[in-house]
Amino acid sequence: MPELPEVETTLRGLAPHLTGARIAAVTIRQPQLRWPIPVELPHILPGQRIRHLARRAKYLLLHCDEGGLIVHLGMSGSLRILLQDHPPEKHDHFELLLDDGKRLRLRDPRRFGAVLWHPGDPAQHPLLAHLGVEPLGDNFDTDFLFQATRNRKTALKLLLMDHHLLVGVGNIYANEALFRARLHPQIPALLLSREACARLVAEIRATLTEAIAQGGSSLRDFVNPQGQSGYFQQSYWVYGRSEQPCRVCHSPILTLRQGQRATFYCPHCQAAAR
Repeated sequence: MPELPEVETTLRGLAPHLTGARIAAVTIRQPQLRWPIPVELPHILPGQRIRHLARRAKYLLLHCDEGGLIVHLGMSGSLRILLQDHPPEKHDHFELLLDDGKRLRLRDPRRFGAVLWHPGDPAQHPLLAHLGVEPLGDNFDTDFLFQATRNRKTALKLLLMDHHLLVGVGNIYANEALFRARLHPQIPALLLSREACARLVAEIRATLTEAIAQGGSSLRDFVNPQGQSGYFQQSYWVYGRSEQPCRVCHSPILTLRQGQRATFYCPHCQAAAR
């Protein structure tokens, strides 16, 4: 599933084309995504200007004159900017035609994505209003993480993926940041020292920033708005590297299941450090 770096990469690729553009028409080819695309969008959106783009967690927000369009890429979605009309393909489910002739097209083979509308500030939509802090924002610091982990017996990796606490990190980048911070994914969160929290905050920020700079990760379907794949997966330390030698100590990378997701770690480098 596209995570924060992939959504941020998408936002940065779309913003130069969409910011200030006026929507001329809306086409819904397949409304049945994770939630049905609102049938009224072809009547609501034409004539509205896209004021600016933003990201909240893994959601892309298009702020318009009278509300906001909320887009989630789901497991297989991608957004493309087309400079001219091309015949839609099988999985091209939603499209905005802009007044300059460009098109924004959503492709989603598995149909786990979403296109929603919220009058007013889209960040106040029920899906977004109660989300946790942004890991690249000012509110995510050592004090925040240290206080959030007190009295929490939850395994550290699962805590990092709790979107009520922290948004957008996701499975790939939680694995990578924990390795870089030399912290075992199964440590009860309450055992983290303040120094370990500082280390982990720094590595989460660094991991996400580097992933964004490399266009995110393309493991299956993800491409940016120009149709290009990300390449952060080429520098993974642990994710997807089960039984391969650790790039630091050469111990075999191990795998376990946490919260129905695969966790990858080095038993030597991440030997329950706190």
